[in-house]
Amino acid sequence: MAHGDITHVEIPVSDLAAATGFYSRLFGWQISEAPGFEGYPMWRAPNQISGGALTAREEGFTQPRSVVEVDSIDDALAKVSELGGKVTMPKGPIDETSWYAVFVDPDGNQIGLYQGTTQA
Repeated sequence: MAHGDITHVEIPVSDLAAATGFYSRLFGWQISEAPGFEGYPMWRAPNQISGGALTAREEGFTQPRSVVEVDSIDDALAKVSELGGKVTMPKGPIDETSWYAVFVDPDGNQIGLYQGTTQA
C-alpha cells in the first residue's frame, strides 16, 4: 500500500465472540486471530483488498476507526499537531517491522496511523 491508503478499519465491540459471529454471518467475512495477535480478530472483505479488526470497546474508543498507512508516523504526527489535531496514542511497535499511532482530528474523529517498514 502507498502513503495515504486506508489499510483497515477497527471496529470496537463489547463481546468479541458475538461480534465475530455477527459480522461473519452478515457480510461473509472470514474472521480469525493471527498468531501473536490473540484478542484482536482480524477480518478480510471478500474482495481481498479491504479488511480490519474487531477490538475491545474502551473509553475514548466507541466508534469505528480507519487506519491510514503513512511513509513516516513521526512526520505525520508532527503535522497532526501543526494542523490542530491531537496525538492520543504515540508511535508504538506492532512488531519488529511495523508501528501504529492514533490521533484525533480537529473535529474529534479518531484516525489510526500505520507504518510498515524495516526502518524505525
